[in-house]
Amino acid sequence: MKVSIDWLKEYVPITMSVAALADALTMVGLEVEVVEDRYAYLDTVVVGRVLTVSPHPNADRLKLCEVDAGSERFTVVCGAPNVAAGMNVPLAQVGSCLPSGIKLEKTVIRGVASEGMLCSETELELGLDGSGLMALDADLAPGLALKQALDLDDTVFEIGLTPNRPDCLSMIGVAREVAAIQGVEMKPPVFDLPETAGDINALTSVTIDAPDHCPRYAARLIEGVTVAPSPFWLQNRLRSVGVRPINNLVDLTNFVMLETGQPLHAFDFDHLADHRIVVRTAAEGEAFTTLDQKERRLSDQMLMICDGEKPVAVGGVMGGLNSEIEDGTTRVLIESACFDPISIRRTSKALGLSTDASHRFERGVDPDGTLFALNRAAQLMALLGRGQLVGGIIDADFRTQQPPVIPLGVQATNGLLGTALDRPQMHRLLEGVGFKAQAEGEDLLRVEVPSFRVDVSRPQDLMEEVARLSGYNQIPTTFPQLPAQGTLPSPMMVVRNQVRGILCGFGFSEAVNYSFISAASCDHIQLDADDPLRRHVALLNPISEDQAVMRTSLVPGMLETAQRNISRQQNHLRLFEIGKVFLPRPDELLPLEKEMLVGLWTGSAAKTSWHTRERACDFFDIKGAVEGLVLALGIDGLVFTALSDADCRYTRAGHTAKILAEGEMLGIVGEVDADVTANYSLKQPAFIFELDLEKLIERMPGDKQMRPIPRFPATSRDITVIVDQDVEADRLLEKVARFKEELVEDLYLFDVFAGDPIPAGKKSVSFRVVYRSAERTLEDDAINDLHRHLTERLISEFGASLPT
Repeated sequence: MKVSIDWLKEYVPITMSVAALADALTMVGLEVEVVEDRYAYLDTVVVGRVLTVSPHPNADRLKLCEVDAGSERFTVVCGAPNVAAGMNVPLAQVGSCLPSGIKLEKTVIRGVASEGMLCSETELELGLDGSGLMALDADLAPGLALKQALDLDDTVFEIGLTPNRPDCLSMIGVAREVAAIQGVEMKPPVFDLPETAGDINALTSVTIDAPDHCPRYAARLIEGVTVAPSPFWLQNRLRSVGVRPINNLVDLTNFVMLETGQPLHAFDFDHLADHRIVVRTAAEGEAFTTLDQKERRLSDQMLMICDGEKPVAVGGVMGGLNSEIEDGTTRVLIESACFDPISIRRTSKALGLSTDASHRFERGVDPDGTLFALNRAAQLMALLGRGQLVGGIIDADFRTQQPPVIPLGVQATNGLLGTALDRPQMHRLLEGVGFKAQAEGEDLLRVEVPSFRVDVSRPQDLMEEVARLSGYNQIPTTFPQLPAQGTLPSPMMVVRNQVRGILCGFGFSEAVNYSFISAASCDHIQLDADDPLRRHVALLNPISEDQAVMRTSLVPGMLETAQRNISRQQNHLRLFEIGKVFLPRPDELLPLEKEMLVGLWTGSAAKTSWHTRERACDFFDIKGAVEGLVLALGIDGLVFTALSDADCRYTRAGHTAKILAEGEMLGIVGEVDADVTANYSLKQPAFIFELDLEKLIERMPGDKQMRPIPRFPATSRDITVIVDQDVEADRLLEKVARFKEELVEDLYLFDVFAGDPIPAGKKSVSFRVVYRSAERTLEDDAINDLHRHLTERLISEFGASLPT
């Protein structure tokens, strides 16, 4: 947004310096990116006094002029008809760059050297007279800078506006900010409408068939206008902000848009079929040629402005060739509308067509400013076009929303900003930029938001207004108040780090997968149709079909990771992942989030070395990893028992164990089913465990107790019993632990054997019992008696026998 300071002074007196104003605007959120002197091109143009005028020796229409430029005299070749000795004229010296883009150099014209250029008003963009030289006051001293002689002083700011401030896409909007900065009152343009004749409703009508795209459309009609070049003041205003003048009617619509922020459009009324306007959406694939002479294909979501037969403009973006203002136009229908920002933004993006109008509409224009801008344009167009304003106005208004009233707490505002402003100060700041505030209670302001502030909808927006208007640089800098006592990390974070350390120590590597998976993953791991894990939380806007739902298990992601690694020749994998699964709850908006741990082992059990042969991993390798993990976490009493075939989901029946603690299931460990590995293109056995990390935390011990190192030696005895094939060795160990013999320090399995000479259906189980006393050295007789007693109890409990 370009802003001319000279133009700005029409609405607000400016007492600050240019530098101070640029800094102040930046500090209230209107970042001034560029500050430029509009008349910088006149720095090398001075007052020149023509001393003599003589004919050019080689050209009838050219003259040789000797020009006094103060400290020097120059010979200039000139063809202006009004050049005469004694007159003061603008002299553009060698090196000058004129607005047309011409850079002056010392040249030879028809054999005579010319050392500059005598200029007309149009050549310097200082007027409309291009028929001869610009005559300057005879009292001006030769050599005086033209800017100083004519008191030309205008600075142009280029302001980088954020999308939430469409109210400042106008001179009045910026003037409002400047008035608030300086603490003065802004003066909006005051105008009187000319006399009217007739009734617009008898000549035209407006029908809105798409009120959701166009909630308001207003129009006025002017007859008997004359299309002509704009007066100098209007051209000067447009040029000051980089807009090229076209003619008086088109220039006025641009002027009012720049002044008020409301885009307008002028239709040639006689080109409108049936002399009426219909606002509708386009037909799918409808063709339309815009003012830039390009044919565009439209969709059924694009808004069109039509006459009684055909489209005449893409609503809020650009008009059409079939209704543009021409030299012979005599009747003009002026449009001033409020369009839905989302609709305009989508249309502009889809067509690849961005205009000054669409730039404003897609950010939001003031719906209450529609008539003001329309009447302002009608007044100027009737004046400059010498036309007659038709009586009445058409205003199709479908708006229902009232201006929001937002409560603003003084204490809450100061608490958020770190300021100490009182309520009268906040009241003054807000009213300075158009808000209406009323005190209520002891701490509250009820603030009515003006219609031009479409970005303000909640108390935090008002707090931002208070902050920027009071000055961000006025907010005191303070150090955050940090408590002396540090906060402890959450138990889950502590356990996460512990698990990482333990499993990495076991040779596992951590994997991190997306929380989004494909709904087809449930089929890949062969879940039953009624399995609860099939109830996913679907994403409203998924990245892709493969990431359309939230995961209910970490297993699919782990198997996909394994497949990617194996496809890259990484065949020996030990992986784990810690993450959340998301389980929907029927009566809750948000799903239940559970922290889970999954691990996978495939390939070899250990790397081949000179003392180790390569061996494929098996169930007991990954089971040992789980046992090592829970032991390192200090969890006791875990039991591994066979999972029934009916309960196996993605693991192999008969090769899966469930992990229990006091009857509560904490997870599973087992071999991945062959059909599942085939679904993931895994051509080697894979073993997996899945644990509920939250339940593990519940079973972790609290404070650890110190126990002195034993002073007395331990002794051990072995037990070998023959039991039924389906008796789990863990049950034997658990039974010995439940005997709670004081001298039993440890016990572990070291051999299982089945086959000849063991009877069919039986197996031999051998484990070692370690005995120790904290008070004395144990005697063999006492240990032998105790060991015999344990053996007899085991034989009795399991119907076992001793080997012969």
